[in-house]
Amino acid sequence: MAQYVDPEKLIARNKYLEAFVPYKDKRIIKIVTGIRRCGKSTLLFEIFANWLRENGAAEEQIILVDLEKKYNAHLCSEDALYAHINSKLQEGKMNYVIIDEVQKCKGFQNVINSLHTEKGVDIYVTGSNSSVLSGELTTLIRGRSVEIKMHTLSFSEYVSARKDKKNLSMERLYQQYALHGGFPFVLEFLGYDKQLSEYLESIYNTIFKNDIVDRHTIKDVAMFEDVMRFVFDNIGKQLSVKKISDTMTSGGRKISQPTVESYLGYMEEAFLFYKAGRFDVKGKDYLKFNAKYYVADVGLRNYILNYRGIDRGNVLENIVYLELLRRGYKVSAGKVDEAEIDFVATKNGETVYIQAAESVKEEKTLERELRPLKAVKDFHSRLLLTLDYDMNKSYDGIKHINALDFLLEE
Repeated sequence: MAQYVDPEKLIARNKYLEAFVPYKDKRIIKIVTGIRRCGKSTLLFEIFANWLRENGAAEEQIILVDLEKKYNAHLCSEDALYAHINSKLQEGKMNYVIIDEVQKCKGFQNVINSLHTEKGVDIYVTGSNSSVLSGELTTLIRGRSVEIKMHTLSFSEYVSARKDKKNLSMERLYQQYALHGGFPFVLEFLGYDKQLSEYLESIYNTIFKNDIVDRHTIKDVAMFEDVMRFVFDNIGKQLSVKKISDTMTSGGRKISQPTVESYLGYMEEAFLFYKAGRFDVKGKDYLKFNAKYYVADVGLRNYILNYRGIDRGNVLENIVYLELLRRGYKVSAGKVDEAEIDFVATKNGETVYIQAAESVKEEKTLERELRPLKAVKDFHSRLLLTLDYDMNKSYDGIKHINALDFLLEE
């Protein structure tokens, strides 16, 4: 198993490191995608680069290019970037080319494609925008790349990284995780509310301004932010373009459905939100309307909403959704007859149906959460995840599991 971590500086992200190992030294372009500040740069520039050194790579074989740094602004053109990297290639050796925020270079697709034709070049790039995998690049490298999707810290990673965890209950750790989220650097500011807020604000401003507003030349910035906040405020709820448009318009801010659709696309493209389409369990078909949206990090969402209306059930649902993505599941919202299932998660031909709720200690709540799962008549697993302890562990084949136990599973 591939592992490398400097315990004084880094948080172990071994799951992502291990994803690289089968592709190392192979003519496959490794593309790490994910929201800004989720740890992509640290993963490649420190964890992976250190692992390469530990496994025999000489310093000159590791070519690091950070396009986020101002001193590398001159490399944000096709010719300059290619010339810089080409000048550092070591003949007769394997060269590990690592480029951070590759989308900042105009014409990066041609640079990657050209380097890929060279012998002895192993390419790794990161991108905070899904456009790195679209358009011309997809055409150029179809069948010759692998995407490694990175997220903010899982609850398990968060707990492992907390130096004070021995002094805190697991419930308290979860409360703090659900409040502040999983951006790695959040751990540096726990107990310093002002600095933590400034850090989350800087992330939001970078995504909002650089990755969305400037990139797409949005003119009505206030309207766009209103739509964004509306989605933040309605995670886990069925949303349609029409519903958002009607809500904005009824509030005195008229906006067309095509504009709302574009805005949602921009937010997904910047990995700010994930969209879970709806799946008809009985009809075995995907539905076109009323998808659900989940934010990439609940701490960022809580900050943007000024920590108001933090529904513990919706936050838990969002956290479970992200955990399923981390584990490699394709996740949809389920529909069975008139009932709604939180998640239909599929991987390697297996399906699991999941309901997530804060508590089901009240009989009516328990019955409401079990009803959709009972309506499923196939042989796949059915789970009810709650923050309750000491409850019945099974209801007609439906397993009731404490959500923290689920989140801490390896």
